[in-house]
Amino acid sequence: MKIYFTNAGLKSLYIKRLLNIALTHLKQPSKQLEMSLSIVSPQEIQQLNKEYRQVDSVTDVLSFPTVDNPSRGVLDLDQLEGDINPQTGRLNIGDVIICLDRAKEQAVSYNHSLKREIAFLSLHGLLHLLGYDHMNQEDEQQMFTFQNEILALANITRDVK
Repeated sequence: MKIYFTNAGLKSLYIKRLLNIALTHLKQPSKQLEMSLSIVSPQEIQQLNKEYRQVDSVTDVLSFPTVDNPSRGVLDLDQLEGDINPQTGRLNIGDVIICLDRAKEQAVSYNHSLKREIAFLSLHGLLHLLGYDHMNQEDEQQMFTFQNEILALANITRDVK
């Protein structure tokens, strides 16, 4: 997958590795996908949250999917041919935006590293781009199971400092 990073710095290396592990685990066509991931200030994420979700508060992560995948299955690129970026030949699945300050607060609160928190939020955002959600207990269980499996495959645990 091609990931366009904004303000990620060295974090981009382990995020890219984790998200590629996730796509492989979910059997997605990773080489044909692209997305963006931005790390922003509390003010920026609050403005986006207010504008797009009508929630006037800072949040940890926002996801803006560009494809509809209600079945949460493997993306069928033949069915999505019209959505493929003609410049790159890849399907853009959307944008993930993470608030660095909120990630730092949560890392302290959960007693794990910022690296682990950024990884978790990146993965959580990717799963939303692929159609996963946590609006009911069954969907939440499925999403959280995938998150735990993928973080384990990437050897990113809560005790990683």
